[in-house]
Amino acid sequence: MTDKLTQYRRADAPLPATNRLWPLYGAGFENLGVDGKPITVPMPEYGPNELLVRHDACGHCFSDIKVIHAGQNHPRIHRNMRERPVVLGHEVSITVVGVGEALRDQYKVGDRFIVQADIFYHGENCSYGYEIDGGLSEYTVIDQRVLNGDHGNYLIPIQKAETGYAEAALTEPWACVIAAYQLRYRTAPRAGGTMWIIGTERAKPMYTFSRGFDEAAHPARLLLTNVPAPFAAWLRERAARLGIAVEDVPELPDPATVETDDAPVSPAADSGDTGRGVEDIILLGADPDLIERASPNLASYGIMVLMDDALLARKVKVDVGRIHYNRWLYVGSTGTDIAKAYSDTPVRSTLKPGGHAWFVGAGGPMGRMHVQAAIQSENGPAIIVCTDVSDVRLDDLCASFSLEAKRKGIEFICLNPMNKEAYAAGMSPFKETGFDDVIVLAPVTPVIAEAATYLAPKGVMNIFAGVPRGKFADIDLSDAYLKQARVIGHSASTIENMRFMLEQAETGQLSPNRSVAAIGSLEAAYDGLKAVDETRFPGKIVIYPHIKPLPLTALTDLKDVLPTVYAKLKDGREWTTEAEAELLRVMLP
Repeated sequence: MTDKLTQYRRADAPLPATNRLWPLYGAGFENLGVDGKPITVPMPEYGPNELLVRHDACGHCFSDIKVIHAGQNHPRIHRNMRERPVVLGHEVSITVVGVGEALRDQYKVGDRFIVQADIFYHGENCSYGYEIDGGLSEYTVIDQRVLNGDHGNYLIPIQKAETGYAEAALTEPWACVIAAYQLRYRTAPRAGGTMWIIGTERAKPMYTFSRGFDEAAHPARLLLTNVPAPFAAWLRERAARLGIAVEDVPELPDPATVETDDAPVSPAADSGDTGRGVEDIILLGADPDLIERASPNLASYGIMVLMDDALLARKVKVDVGRIHYNRWLYVGSTGTDIAKAYSDTPVRSTLKPGGHAWFVGAGGPMGRMHVQAAIQSENGPAIIVCTDVSDVRLDDLCASFSLEAKRKGIEFICLNPMNKEAYAAGMSPFKETGFDDVIVLAPVTPVIAEAATYLAPKGVMNIFAGVPRGKFADIDLSDAYLKQARVIGHSASTIENMRFMLEQAETGQLSPNRSVAAIGSLEAAYDGLKAVDETRFPGKIVIYPHIKPLPLTALTDLKDVLPTVYAKLKDGREWTTEAEAELLRVMLP
């Protein structure tokens, strides 16, 4: 007789007539489900060019919480949620249970995949778990938006039969972590783009372009505002020869009147689609007021160049949300060759080998992933500082990784800013030396502003936390040209990132299972999302949509709830594929 787990893995049992799911009808937890419970609907029908898939595991993400709070005002939601509710869940592992007639040469029942959730189809964002029903359902239909999208097929095959369902599902957030260290930025003005050059009272009479403004590559459009006469004459002569359209802009617009691009950007690094705005803004002399007035005109992937050799009069209010979501970048130079501001210090997104790294807000699920990746990397930092305002999360982080860091010769420091004396003492050595890398995992602008003050020369701060667009932090942008420090940001991942992370998981180089903190059945999804919103767990929550009702349960509590599952944990605290298999044997209907 075939046991339940073997039959489940084969996925060839007769399908039910119904499908359970959690609809979100609008902003607020009160609009999640009906009376705080999932609903039952007919099994979805699928066409000849579609797949019916089963959701095997779904991780909760703070991005889900953003949708719950924003409702249809969320930039990835493009419909009336009351009429067409959203089904959340983009960290998923799926199995094919039905194949459309036209796809039977390509797919079969039992095929397993993960999903690159940031899906674009004909230029429109239709992300999984946003516009396409996600993992907080038992089943859903995969259509041509996923199978034949703008970046190809967004399904990534699971290669090994023994790969766990949670392990596979959590490659999505892990891919976002890995992607944060694979970001690429332009090292020259955008060829064929729009360049805006703005003069200030501190401008020198003459500047040059050693590249990026010549026959090999040049902008298509040039805007000029108060540019010193000698340099303006040179620009106009060169523009006439290269066929560049030149426009005079007498004064900068009021930032409040500038239409900024709030649409999600393609995850492809520095893609050709930059949306509205100017790709390159060059300030001749760094004036804080002009930086703030000009910045809203930047396009996605836009770069502002600051040419100066003296400190700014004050810190600049920087839209850190757009650094994160729209990949804005501030660079600079103390010389007069504008091209060198782009290329003399190319932006480094990898952690500096042997450097000092600070993970701000390290105790949460994503912070733990960043710390784990840093410790397990081949050429990682020599010093890792982890800060978090929760002693519970910080203690758990230290218990999980301090010995491993010590074995690799890494100095591992955990500090809580709320314990002010200990925090000040622990951070004091870095006030002078600074950090080579600062990874910000807390979407709090004062925290981001403070973290920026610790950047070492040529240091990089990565705003990984999803700060909303329009949120500002006071940052000394003098560092962009005097110290060649860089503030970068990141959101989402590419198909290539997902493939790479799945390979890392399946070869044992990185373990997504170490990120799991609690599990539950589909019925537990509401409590799970509330727990994410309230930051109750130090790691990820994983929902198994097809098991019998199981309340949200911390792994350590499995000892009393499901002792045979607990017995399969590593060291009584880490999720394993063996524990998952036992869970399914015990809990599948």
